[in-house]
Amino acid sequence: MSDANEPTGAVGPTDGVTGGAEAGATGAGSTGNPAGSAPGRRVRVVLVDDHRMFRTGVQAEIGQTERTGVEVVGEAADVDQAVTVITATRPEVVLLDVHLPGGGGVEVLRRCSPLMADPEQPVRFLALSVSDAAEDVIGVIRGGARGYVTKTITGTDLVDSVFRVQDGDAVFSPRLAGFVLDAFASTDAPPVDEDLDRLTQREREVLRLIARGYAYKEIAKQLFISVKTVESHVSAVLRKLQLSNRHELTRWATARRLV
Repeated sequence: MSDANEPTGAVGPTDGVTGGAEAGATGAGSTGNPAGSAPGRRVRVVLVDDHRMFRTGVQAEIGQTERTGVEVVGEAADVDQAVTVITATRPEVVLLDVHLPGGGGVEVLRRCSPLMADPEQPVRFLALSVSDAAEDVIGVIRGGARGYVTKTITGTDLVDSVFRVQDGDAVFSPRLAGFVLDAFASTDAPPVDEDLDRLTQREREVLRLIARGYAYKEIAKQLFISVKTVESHVSAVLRKLQLSNRHELTRWATARRLV
C-alpha cells in the first residue's frame, strides 16, 4: 500500500520498527554505546519510505528527540517528494528505503548527489529496507549511501546507526557488509548483472512489481503511469531478457533475489 500522494506531516504512535532479532549494525567507529545517549547530541533526520504506517512506526520509535536526540524534520513517500523535502530541510541523515515509486532509492541518491558532496553541510544517507538482496545493497552504496540496515533492526540500534552515519562512519547490518566487501574488493567480478543492466531503472521497477504479483493496474497506480505504459515496459523487459511470459519473469527475478 503506497502513499505516494500524501503530504508530509506529523504522525502518531504505533508499534515501532523493532521485531527482528538482528544483531547490532556493524561499521567503523563504533563505541559500543548508542551514540544518541550522549547528552545534548542532536541529529536532524528525514524519513523516506512509501509505507505511511512504517514511517509512523519509525517516528514513534526514534523520533522522541529529548530521549533519543533524533529530530524527524520531514517525510516523503516517493522520489520527487524525497528530493523536495531533503532539499528544503537539509537534514544531516536521510533514512532511505530502496524501493520507491518514481525511480527507487538510487534515483534519490543521484538527484541529491550535490547535497552529499557539500563540504560544509553534507547530507548523508542510510538505507533502511526490508530487502537484503545483494543487488539492492550494492546499488545504493554505489549511489553514495553511507550504510544499509534492514527493517529488523531495533530502535536502539537504529538510533546508534543514525548518529554514526552523521559522524561519517559506514554502517551495515552484519550479514550485508559481506556483499559490499565482495563487490568492491574483487577485481575480476563484474560490477553489475549483465542481464539486469540491459533494463532501464523504470523497467526494473516494473519487473519487481510484476514478480511480486501486482496486476498491471496496481503497478500503474503505484508508479503514476498508464496501464498502456506498464504493458510497454513489460514487453520491453521480456524482449531484453528473452523471456516468454510473466511466470518466467517471476522465476528469473526470484532466482536473482530481486523480489
